[in-house]
Amino acid sequence: MLHRDHPWIGRDVEDTVTGKRGTLRAIAPEGDKRPQIVAWLQPHGGGTEWTTDPGALADPAPITSDTLPTP
Repeated sequence: MLHRDHPWIGRDVEDTVTGKRGTLRAIAPEGDKRPQIVAWLQPHGGGTEWTTDPGALADPAPITSDTLPTP
């Protein structure tokens, strides 16, 4: 599926474009004719995912023993 590895997948991050925080779910292509690599984020408590430029990700939540990312 062309997903990319990223050390923040599964962590709470800030999208500096929108100012929103969400869980980074994937770094993957979006689009049919000329796919762009985007970051897929899910809002806290569920809801509609949104995409942003991977370069817009910032301020990841620290990893603690009870917030380990899932493999």
